Amino acid sequence: MAGRERLICLSGELEDGGKGVRFELPELGGHVTGFAVRFGGKVYAYVNQCAHIPLELDWNHGEFFDVSRQYLICATHGAHFQPETGYCVSGPCRGRSLQPVQVKEQQQQILINLESLMNV
Repeated sequence: MAGRERLICLSGELEDGGKGVRFELPELGGHVTGFAVRFGGKVYAYVNQCAHIPLELDWNHGEFFDVSRQYLICATHGAHFQPETGYCVSGPCRGRSLQPVQVKEQQQQILINLESLMNV
């Protein structure tokens, strides 16, 4: 991943299938946030907006997974998204996807690529 990067959290803050970390995305304007989660040992990050209507997904601060810990869920619409792709598998936005944010894990840090936000 080339380009400007920003630290969003330390690796130890993300437990597989557990609570996610929210972060500000002022590059996208207003009060837009993003989030990162760990699933299957890998870190994934998305803009924190449902693919149906741009409302934040988490039902409590940082709570993005459903009770099975297999899907990300929109607290407002109940849409279920695959954590590794952001693809909506059920709900009102079925077939659409969350907006990904390029992320990498190195030296026990989680970093987002700021240049990738230009494509969002």
